[in-house]
Amino acid sequence: MMRGYRPTPVSNSTLSFCGSDNSSAYKVDNGLLNNGCFLDALGVVPHVFLLFSTFPILFIGWGSQSSKVHIHHSTWLHFPGHNFRWLLTTVLLFVLVCEIAEGIVSDGFNQSRHLHLYMPAGLGILAAITSIVYYHNIETSNFPKLLIALLIYWTLAFITKTIKFVKYDDHGIGLRQLRFCITGLLALLYGLLLGVEVNVILRRRYMWFPYPTEVKPPDDLQDLGVRFLQPFVNLLSKSTYWWMNTFITSAHKRPIDLKTIGKLPISMRALTNFQRLRKAFDAQAENGPVPPKSSRWIWLALRQAFGRPLVLSITFRFIADLLGFAGPLCISGIVHHISRDNHSALPPVKLLGEHFISSEAFLANAYVLAVLLFLALLLQRTFLQASYYVAIETGIKLRAAIQTKIYHKIMRLCTSNMSMGDMTTAQICSLVARDTNHLMWFFFLCPNLWAMPVQIVMGVFLLYYLLGVSALIGATVIVALAPLQYFVATRLSRAQKSTLEYTSERLKKTNELLRGIKLLKLYAWEHIFRSSVEETRRQELKNLRTFALYTSLSIFMNAAVPIAAVLTIFAVHVHVHSAADFDLSPAVAFGSLSLFHILVTPLFLLSSVLHSTVKALVSVQKLSEFLGSTEIEIDQDPVLQATAAENNNENIKSVYALQLQAKLVNRKNKAKQDVNRNFEQHDQELTASANQDKDVCMKIVNGYFTWTQGCPTLTNIDIKVPFGQLTMIVGQVGCGKSSLLLAALGEMQKISGNITWNSLPKSDAEENVRAKSLNGRQSLKKRGSVAYASQRPWLLNATVEENILFDMAPNEKRYKEVIEVCQLRPDIDTLPQGDQTVIGERGIILSGGQRQRISVARALYQQTNVVFLDDPFSALDIHLSDHLMHEGILKFLRQEKRTVVLVTHKLQYLPHADWIIAMRDGTVQTQGTLKDIQCAEPELFEQWRTLMNRQDKENSTELKRKSFRRAMYSRDTLATEDEDEDSSTSTDEDSLRAELRHRTTIPWSSFATYLRSAGLLLLLLLVLSQLSKHSLMVAIDFWLAHWTSRVIAAQIESAERNCTGTKDCEFSHSSYLQVFCGLCALGIVLCLVTSLAVEWTGLRVSRELHCSLLRTIVLAPMRLFETTPLGNILNRFSSDTNTIDQHIPVTLECLSRSTLLCVSALGVISYVTPLFLIALLPLAVACYFIQKYFRVASRDLQQLEDSTEIPLLSHYSQTIDGLTTIRAFRHEQRFKKKLLEHTDANNISSLFLMAANRWLEVRMEYIGAFVVLIAAVTSISNALYSQLSAGLVGLGLTYALMVSNYLNWIVRNLADMEVQLGCVKRVSGLIHTPLENYDGLMTPAQVPAGWPKYGEIQIKNLSVRYDSSLKPVLRHVNAHIRPGQKVGICGRTGSGKSSFSLALFRMLDTFEGQIIIDGIDIVKLPLQTLRSKFSIILQDPILFSGTIRFNLDPERKATDQMLWEALEIAQLMPVVKALPGGLDAMVTEGGENFSQGQRQLFCLARAFVRKSSILIMDEATASIDMATESILQKVVMTAFADRTVVTIAHRVHTILGSDVVIVMKHGGILEYDEPDVLLEQKDSVFSAFVRADK
Repeated sequence: MMRGYRPTPVSNSTLSFCGSDNSSAYKVDNGLLNNGCFLDALGVVPHVFLLFSTFPILFIGWGSQSSKVHIHHSTWLHFPGHNFRWLLTTVLLFVLVCEIAEGIVSDGFNQSRHLHLYMPAGLGILAAITSIVYYHNIETSNFPKLLIALLIYWTLAFITKTIKFVKYDDHGIGLRQLRFCITGLLALLYGLLLGVEVNVILRRRYMWFPYPTEVKPPDDLQDLGVRFLQPFVNLLSKSTYWWMNTFITSAHKRPIDLKTIGKLPISMRALTNFQRLRKAFDAQAENGPVPPKSSRWIWLALRQAFGRPLVLSITFRFIADLLGFAGPLCISGIVHHISRDNHSALPPVKLLGEHFISSEAFLANAYVLAVLLFLALLLQRTFLQASYYVAIETGIKLRAAIQTKIYHKIMRLCTSNMSMGDMTTAQICSLVARDTNHLMWFFFLCPNLWAMPVQIVMGVFLLYYLLGVSALIGATVIVALAPLQYFVATRLSRAQKSTLEYTSERLKKTNELLRGIKLLKLYAWEHIFRSSVEETRRQELKNLRTFALYTSLSIFMNAAVPIAAVLTIFAVHVHVHSAADFDLSPAVAFGSLSLFHILVTPLFLLSSVLHSTVKALVSVQKLSEFLGSTEIEIDQDPVLQATAAENNNENIKSVYALQLQAKLVNRKNKAKQDVNRNFEQHDQELTASANQDKDVCMKIVNGYFTWTQGCPTLTNIDIKVPFGQLTMIVGQVGCGKSSLLLAALGEMQKISGNITWNSLPKSDAEENVRAKSLNGRQSLKKRGSVAYASQRPWLLNATVEENILFDMAPNEKRYKEVIEVCQLRPDIDTLPQGDQTVIGERGIILSGGQRQRISVARALYQQTNVVFLDDPFSALDIHLSDHLMHEGILKFLRQEKRTVVLVTHKLQYLPHADWIIAMRDGTVQTQGTLKDIQCAEPELFEQWRTLMNRQDKENSTELKRKSFRRAMYSRDTLATEDEDEDSSTSTDEDSLRAELRHRTTIPWSSFATYLRSAGLLLLLLLVLSQLSKHSLMVAIDFWLAHWTSRVIAAQIESAERNCTGTKDCEFSHSSYLQVFCGLCALGIVLCLVTSLAVEWTGLRVSRELHCSLLRTIVLAPMRLFETTPLGNILNRFSSDTNTIDQHIPVTLECLSRSTLLCVSALGVISYVTPLFLIALLPLAVACYFIQKYFRVASRDLQQLEDSTEIPLLSHYSQTIDGLTTIRAFRHEQRFKKKLLEHTDANNISSLFLMAANRWLEVRMEYIGAFVVLIAAVTSISNALYSQLSAGLVGLGLTYALMVSNYLNWIVRNLADMEVQLGCVKRVSGLIHTPLENYDGLMTPAQVPAGWPKYGEIQIKNLSVRYDSSLKPVLRHVNAHIRPGQKVGICGRTGSGKSSFSLALFRMLDTFEGQIIIDGIDIVKLPLQTLRSKFSIILQDPILFSGTIRFNLDPERKATDQMLWEALEIAQLMPVVKALPGGLDAMVTEGGENFSQGQRQLFCLARAFVRKSSILIMDEATASIDMATESILQKVVMTAFADRTVVTIAHRVHTILGSDVVIVMKHGGILEYDEPDVLLEQKDSVFSAFVRADK
């Protein structure tokens, strides 16, 4: 307490309730109610009643009496006015604390202790706590009759406080006395609480009412799966996140998973928020037409849907910011009042035998200010965290709603947008992952936009109050630097945007490198693509350097501007005031210093908020453009529409319907309009003849279809597909066969014509409804589900069984039958978990043939009337194709009388077709039965007949087929099985205890790896600059404390000497100011050095790690890519590299700054008041356990958030890739439901992570508040009793406030750093992968020029394997291929054909034997030289984004003439010449703008360009029609007449013209001879293959 109010010492013997220094204390001559002590004693009665009446049942738990539903009992809030009661109780506790403080201060003027001044208030606090605990137990147990005790208590308390208040008023005690105000407030609060209790009685009708109101629990609490209880717990638990305690601590014992966190409450689910957003969109659409490119309507919809909780968040933020100013004011008041004995407060008034003090006198007590500071900090932190919570929760809800909206749009998206490159999967995924997050974070930062102006105005006003005019100058300095901050933030944003562009380009190139790594290694082009990636990385690093520079400037300004502003203010303050003026006191200095810390924060947040706002504006604009993109014609089944009416998760009507109409109408030119008039006339004829088409499943009349707005892709299409029959579509590569299927499914843009779908007789009405085209003509009958197997197999990242069932009801008999028909049983047996094996994204663990057959199996299993199969045999060998055709299509599907449309190149199956459609150049060449075509088109039939080469030997073929059932043991699946066995063994060996111990430790080894990558010099600079900077910061503040303390000392000395104006009494500030200026200048320089050191360290690490990673990946053996999912490797280059590039440096800087600030602050406080160290120990223990538990939970939740985001984004990419299939199957609703599940899983992880962060921050900031309280109390005591200087008190309190600000950031950044170091660990683990040995015994110069000149291959006792830990795939192979020989290799899948070819390139581990080519053992050659001398064509066609020229010749060695020659050989010259740019025409990513067959032809052309003496063709013509293949075989034989050609074939007839045939089995050569010789041997395996291929 203050020196002026120091009480007289009293002995313990004088302690009594009413005191013993006043003889009238116990006199009641004027009545009991006129005695002050009696009034206080009367106030004790209600408290004693409550404590004694509730004690027996206070902490006894009982079960719910009102419901037998199994719910979360402890969170079931029953009674009305719940939150209001908690708020009133909180205010009541605060007022009672003030009453105790007022009583203690008032008691300081008495000769003896008067317990009645504060003991009733103490009992009141105990009673208030008891009442709320008692109420909570009754409420959660739903036993309202026991609330009678509280009703009596509030009544008694209200009466006693009212009597006391009235008596005070009668005796002239008014508003000038603090106790009068407190008593009035207490009477009001007790009255309000009594009103709340009466309201409960009236609403629940539980006391004297005969029939109480029944209350049902919330739906969420009836679901035990809902574990996120924030919306349901009481106000105290909400504000402190107390309900999270069990969750956080349990994470230390068991890892957190999706089962642990449960489900989202209904109000937070994606569906609920999507409905809210949809209503807002609909409301905007009703207000008028939506502008096509305007984003304003989206903002209005977002405000309507999610604006209300944002207002609540802003309100909480206002309150928190206003409470934040209590810190500087209280520090200033404490230092001011302990620095001088005199005070201006009014003396206490004595009435009713008691001392009454004013509020001014009350606030003049330093201890009171310390307690008020503590309470203000608690409240400020609570409201701040509440604001954060509401804003982030709203942001998460908004993100879920927009993601769902985007998905609904995807389901209606026009396929041409994707195939023609107008919109890529990456762009849509970026919209989902990046832009929705931008909007979420904008909503989180939005309260700052409103709070910052208030904060700045209040801060400047209080500074002016403390410092006068000089404060305005300091504020001007800060405001003047604000444009510079904005400039830096703008440049930072530009650098980040530019960096992002190069990052996207680098990832695109890296993705292509990884997807084509096998081809690149075989062609020795990996260094070309590596150089390309490195060049892009250099550009990215250049932008990252700019980004790092501006980040450094931003960090520097954050640290330097407060120093510069304080220096300016104090320098101006000293010069403005006269030398004899002692206005620069510690109270002014440290109060203004604390204010500056508050004032600078919003100014620096301004740049972040503006940056976030700009990002959000851009994101909404992109969202608006996406939502306005072209849609397909809406074609939904009536049944589905009825379901949609009941289920709110249905597609909403597009607000762009009118635009879509306009686009489609305007797209047609005048000529097409003339054609349309003819079509209208034909439509009438079509309607008249509808009854004649009952046997037709689907027909297209005069159809013109296009992918883009240019020329039609399909013209004059008139086809029909008969019911229950097999229709085959044939034609050359690129003639429009697949497009015809997609046009029938409604995937292409229809320029004109009619598509009619008929249903089977007596089928459901849903198949019989006709649709209307957008121009009003009859266009499309509503079709049912079509089982569609696309040319490129589309598989889910799910189990084999789930891919085949595709959400159909399991039917074991049918399932086994389909498995047998597709010959999948041997494949399934080789998978680690059989058909329960998850096949990975895009079926990455399967071969092309396996993917194709699973896709076909899905189509067969579905019980749809119509089946579309788009070239299902392209990736299958002849035996599988034949079996699938006969057993699957001709037997299985025909037995079920299903309508089948089959696109194929295998003309030998044409005799089995009931109807044939021949395509040519985008139009129908002819159609009919085979006999019809034979009569109508004899030339075409003869051409087919030559290609078919069919002979009636089907019976023997069937027998042979049965005897040659293959055992498909692929090397990939075998290897995976071996690895899984190893991993399962190692997993079993790892104990749970070791895993939990690992989770609690910080990955210091990864941190060491990160720092080692930075280099010793940068590391030393980083450490020394950080230590020097923070030491100097402390020195500046110590010097300020010393300076201001000298001012106070000079003031006291001047008063003692009674100086008036002589020069001897003047205090010189100049020497102190000079030192202060020097320290500040040095501090500013060190701030710059530190910020640059951190960013440059991060930049150096980024460069080193990425360079090492790329080098490792390029030089790694193929085994790495066969055993590691491509997505995992790509993640090292994308998310992990991004974290290392941009996030770790920021986290490292923030962590080091927060840690050093807290350490220096605790050091300063301990130096100022050593007693603080005693109280610090329990706080440190609390901090340790809080961070220990939080780090584990936070890491688990961050990993869970990341792991749930991956399937969410994967679901988007899967949906986009399989959009045609999903819509063909009519499975939109199922996929939308799956999206909601993924979105909710990701959001529940985000919500728990956010709640865990709030849990931490509330606790750490409460601990910080205790640090402030302890520091304040010990400093005040030292100042009052040990003559501690006021300057040091101000210094200690200022640093204590810093502890409360930065304590939680240490733990948060430590947890973030742990997660981010996981990226370093993963990258480092990949870097240590063993590399291929690229060096040989010979140097490139020693290799003879032109080698291999002849192409002679000698294989001697060769044994190879994929890895030293695996079994051999080739065993003791011996062969001799003479120069120029044409060698054909055939055999079952897994027989070693491809391994044979890969051994020539040293792609496998050769552990025995040798391969000698033109006299040189290939082991002696450098790997790069060896592979650059051969050409190979792989089964899977791989094209890269870029020009056609680049795809054919990345090395740029060939002339244009050579390229055109290669294209002519590959039958591609007409296609390329028709493209704009010719050889310089662009190829989109993966070659998506070409058909599968055309891509394969480009790969052939690529091999022809190299013209090496040895060519390997690995099943290279699988995707090419037979006519083109026949031409190519002849061309190859002619163009490579003098060269060695090794052909690995599915179709055995393609190698009949070879010089030598090799038949392989189980890794060995079974037969080796000329084809004629082998054919003559009727029992030879080769002859059996040939017979099966006919």
